[in-house]
Amino acid sequence: HFYKRMSVFDCITAAPPIEVFQLGRDFAADSNPDKVSLGVGAYRTEQGKPWILPVVKKAEKILAERIEKEEINHEYLPVLGLESFATAATAMLLGDDSPALGESRAFGVQCLSGTGALRNGAEFLKRICGSNIVYYSDPTWGNHGLIFKNAGFTELRKYRYWDPSAKSLAWEGMMEDLNNAPAKSIIILHACAHNPTGVDCTKEQWEKIADICHEKDLFPFFDCAYQGFASGCLDTDAWAVRYFVSRGFELFCSQSFSKNFGLYNERAGNLTIVMKDQANMVNFKSQLTLIIRAMYSNPPAHGARIVDTVLSNPELYQEWRECIKIMSSRIIDMRSGLRKRIEDLGTPGSWSHITTQIGMFSYTGLTEEMCLFLQKEKSLYMLKSGRISMCGVTPGNIDYVAKAINEAVTKFQQ
Repeated sequence: HFYKRMSVFDCITAAPPIEVFQLGRDFAADSNPDKVSLGVGAYRTEQGKPWILPVVKKAEKILAERIEKEEINHEYLPVLGLESFATAATAMLLGDDSPALGESRAFGVQCLSGTGALRNGAEFLKRICGSNIVYYSDPTWGNHGLIFKNAGFTELRKYRYWDPSAKSLAWEGMMEDLNNAPAKSIIILHACAHNPTGVDCTKEQWEKIADICHEKDLFPFFDCAYQGFASGCLDTDAWAVRYFVSRGFELFCSQSFSKNFGLYNERAGNLTIVMKDQANMVNFKSQLTLIIRAMYSNPPAHGARIVDTVLSNPELYQEWRECIKIMSSRIIDMRSGLRKRIEDLGTPGSWSHITTQIGMFSYTGLTEEMCLFLQKEKSLYMLKSGRISMCGVTPGNIDYVAKAINEAVTKFQQ
């Protein structure tokens, strides 16, 4: 006697696709030889290929030799990760002369890239500190809200950031929204190369943001996914974080080594914690240890070992800094080239924002209608918000990209 039993999974409905990954699938399925991927945030060479940094290859050879000699192995790392990596990552962010490091009140915890660092920090703030209000920029990286929501935050709020008419920072709106934030709110701040807009605050603006955070008792949670990758200089890109530390703030900062080391699938990241009193460090680590233990027990070693090997070797460290300059310079060159071509074609509107923005992404100002036209008719794959990854623009496709944008803007201009 057979009968069909209902499955416990029959009630499941399909979740919406993640736009940036769906774009990648659509791009791969497109047979147009002129297709261009401007969606995913990963560096590409002038030939449009992924780049394994030469210094990373050297580090991996060193690690392979150490494995062969069994100087290192595949035993579990501590729950808080590879300490030498976390220490080096924290020093890279804060600077060797940081007062917080000098007073032993800053430390790092290895995490599953920047995403994992944000999640670990969010879990700690919610469970241990009782935080429930988080502010992030409008717009922001697509994962910020989801991370804090899944960590239990129920008050997910936005502060104004992008002015679509001026294609620049909505400074007055940002100030007003931060001024209205309740005390103890968590404020997510992009340390450099704001994703998705590419619009960063000036030093004077950062000083005013710090003033508000101090006056209103707000907790800064920096997200630093592009140190060195934005300007080509590690110190320039860390200025905002270091300024807040110099002002005496307690803060978190998530760090990712996906972009600046090209270690996208190794999930190498760090959560830097800066506190006022070193006496709180032992209790803090004990609580974070329990949070991580219940999520993934301990982190993977390979990516962290690569970064650690490079940062601890002066020769490799210098070579890596040169790699960063190569990547950032290519993106800056493509910004200049794309703007010039769009303007030379007589495209309606102002396009200066392409070169005033910084980092991997450009917020083009293209409407959703234009973006869908470009995808369907020109095989240009970009987010419908108009964000493009400048890494996808190469000397081989830049003319095609500019002409396609010109056609879309001309066709749909208001």
